[in-house]
Amino acid sequence: MKPIIEVQNLVKTYKKRRSKAYMTAVDDVSFTVNRGEILGLLGPNGAGKTTTIKMICGLLIPDSGTITINGKLSQKRRLDTLRDITAVLEGNRNLYWRLTVKENLEYFAGNRGLSRKSIQSKIEKLLQQFHLKDKEKELVNRLSRGMQQKLAIAVAMLADSDVILLDEPTLGLDVETGYEVREILKNIVATEQRTIIISSHDMSVIQDICDRTVIINHGQVVTNDKVENLMKLFSVRSYTVTLGGVLSDAQCQLMNDTFSHYTYTPDTIQSLLEIDLVKSEDIYTLFDILKMEQTPVESIERAAINFEQIFMRIVKGEKSHALGSSY
Repeated sequence: MKPIIEVQNLVKTYKKRRSKAYMTAVDDVSFTVNRGEILGLLGPNGAGKTTTIKMICGLLIPDSGTITINGKLSQKRRLDTLRDITAVLEGNRNLYWRLTVKENLEYFAGNRGLSRKSIQSKIEKLLQQFHLKDKEKELVNRLSRGMQQKLAIAVAMLADSDVILLDEPTLGLDVETGYEVREILKNIVATEQRTIIISSHDMSVIQDICDRTVIINHGQVVTNDKVENLMKLFSVRSYTVTLGGVLSDAQCQLMNDTFSHYTYTPDTIQSLLEIDLVKSEDIYTLFDILKMEQTPVESIERAAINFEQIFMRIVKGEKSHALGSSY
């Protein structure tokens, strides 16, 4: 199936303040978004993620490269491509706070050229879907942040666009509302075949609902893979080893010479060794080092790891080391 969004070799530079020098915010970024998937677009502050998002939304024009949405080249058919994508940027700021919930939906439907009469059934459906029916006559400025965020996403749904881009959809939400928003987004994709791109610093959201993630750092794509594959990549090589004694100086030196990533907490009764094994066969090397002094192993467990840890390791370049290749 042809991707719904194709980003090819995007480059964007900015002139530095009070200087004649230029900085490259986005440096040859390429990736695709498949129809009907939830894609996580991630990156640390200053990585080029926000600039990439704004170029996809048509808010910035790339210096070079192309963006194709639904088979249409954005640079040549900008208005056509923007009809296929709806964005909720900077949380709930795309709402009119002095209008009620329902009035907001009606107003933005009117902006899309839809009559109030023709859109009523759609509005009723969204009010029910986002659990906002009992708040339909409430002014937006009196709603909780969670309610405002749900309304902002509901407004984006009005356009019936194929792609919805959400910037930090769960930022500042309480735990219960955050989980509610996640379930709503998963249901949208499952029942309506929409495509969703999520930018978020909440890694549990990415782990929970995204099919795939594109991580940008220093203006370049550093990984583009399914979330489950990244979880497997790191979890299979992270172990917690409980020892019934301490390592000798010779053993510690061998550990330093052999393994790049481990922490060792010595204790005369029970020491703790947390270690990442790059290759599966490295476990035998570890056992050989422990066998030197007959160091007893009381337990060895695969360490639990979450997507936030994976994200930090990837932006630090550990994924390339794990795969034996570079970006």
